Amino acid sequence: MLELYGQIQEAVEHIRGQWDHQPFAGIILGTGLGPLVEHIDIQAELDYESIPHFPKSTATSHRGRLLCGTLCGLPIMAMDGRFHMYEGYPLKQITLPVRVFKAMQAELLMVTNAAGGMNPFFKEGDIVVLDDHINLMGDNPLIGINDDRLGPRFPDMSQPYDQELIELALEIARRHDFSAHRGVFVAVAGPNLETRAEYRFLRMIGADVVGMSTVPEVIVAVHSGLRCVGLSVVTDMCLPDALQPADVQRIIQVANEAEPRLRAIVMGILEHERRRKLQD
Repeated sequence: MLELYGQIQEAVEHIRGQWDHQPFAGIILGTGLGPLVEHIDIQAELDYESIPHFPKSTATSHRGRLLCGTLCGLPIMAMDGRFHMYEGYPLKQITLPVRVFKAMQAELLMVTNAAGGMNPFFKEGDIVVLDDHINLMGDNPLIGINDDRLGPRFPDMSQPYDQELIELALEIARRHDFSAHRGVFVAVAGPNLETRAEYRFLRMIGADVVGMSTVPEVIVAVHSGLRCVGLSVVTDMCLPDALQPADVQRIIQVANEAEPRLRAIVMGILEHERRRKLQD
C-alpha cells in the first residue's frame, strides 16, 4: 500500500488542473445507471485513461469517465462506469478513485450497483438500501503494509453504511411511493453468474442481493473515513428453485428502468445534505 499515496497525489494534481473544487460527495454509478449524469451540471469531464493510475473500464454499459460538477447545488465527482475485479485489476487499483475522492476532501461516498435478488420478498426493479455486506471476493484492498496517512491498520466495520442516511433513503422511497428495502449485499469475484447451489449458500449466510463490486470501494471508504451510502437495483431474481438463464441485456434494461427511482434517492439525500450544510 505504500505506493498508493504518491499515485493518489498524482491523480489529484491532474484532476485539479481541470477542476479545482472540493467535492461534497463521490458517486460511483453501476451497470445501467449512467442516465443520472444527465442531471449533473458538468464542469469537467476526464476519461479514465487520461488520469494517472486510473484503470480503463471494460465492463458492458460503463462509459469510463470522471465527471466533476454540481448536483442538487453541491459539488460532486461522479464515476460514469466503474472497475471490477473480474476485469483483471487488483483491488488497490480498483479502489484508487475512492482514495482520490477523499484526497479531494469529499465527505461522502455514494455507490450504486446492479445486483441479483435472492430475498424472495424482493422483485425486479426494487431498490435495496445496503445496511451491511459480506466479502466473498477472496481478496481485500487493505492487504499489505498499512500507510497511516490513508487510514488505520484495522478499520472498524461494525457500521460500514451510514445509519442516518439509510433511514433517509428509505423515507425518500416512501415519499415517492416506490419499493425500497434494507438489505445485505454479498460481493463475489465473477464474472460468471452463480450456480443454484451457490445462490442457496449465499442466501443461507444472510445475503439479500449479490454482485461483483461495491464492497472493495466501501472497505476503502471506511478506511479513509468517508461516510457511505450503498444502493442496489435488483435487476434479476436469483431464486434457485425457479432460476432462469441470465440475460445481460435484460439486466441492463431493468437497471435503466429503475434509474429514476435510484436517482430520486441519490438526489434526495444530496438535497437533504445541502440543507443541513446551510443550517450549520
